[in-house]
Amino acid sequence: MDLFGETSDWETKLKPILKKYKGKKHPLEYENTYQLLVMVVLSAQDSDANINKIAPALFEKFPTLKSLSQANPETFIPYISKVRNYPTKAQWLLDIAATIKKGEDIPLNMKDLTALKGIGRKSANVILRETHQPAEGIIADLHVIRVAPRIGIIKESKDGNKVEKDLMQVLPKKIWSEIGMAISFHGRETCRPKPKCEECLIADYCQYYLTEVI
Repeated sequence: MDLFGETSDWETKLKPILKKYKGKKHPLEYENTYQLLVMVVLSAQDSDANINKIAPALFEKFPTLKSLSQANPETFIPYISKVRNYPTKAQWLLDIAATIKKGEDIPLNMKDLTALKGIGRKSANVILRETHQPAEGIIADLHVIRVAPRIGIIKESKDGNKVEKDLMQVLPKKIWSEIGMAISFHGRETCRPKPKCEECLIADYCQYYLTEVI
């Protein structure tokens, strides 16, 4: 049921952005699952661009999870000191590295990923999508939290877990893996805080466009 009490076929309505962004790699410039894991943890409340900037020096110094597991805060923190909330994130990552130790042992399911320090459902969904695992949820990042209610798919909420849960009730499981990232890219490129409605592929179905713009 959508906001107007009508059953809405959002899978069909969202097809244009699903098609446009299907399989497009996440903006974090990672090269393997270890780098992805580290960068996802660092990017919470920070920008992907900032994490991409510090990553080359960080991974030159700590090329594997094993090398990170042998680090301590004194050797590790200088490489992430430009990241928001870096003291806490350093502790999380050193804890993860000490727990898992090897890159090939990084778990690729929701339960085991969210058991790690600093990894919530959003981060786990990103890791599962980027490593081509079966979806266990829908990525609900800041862009999705802003855009999904604006389009009219769900009611507004600032709580990412609630946004994810609401989207999971409305959207069929077969598109979960791609739809979160598609909405996120749509939010980065077109449906920005000041939206470019004239460029939007789904304006005909968008509640904001139909009620605020036309």
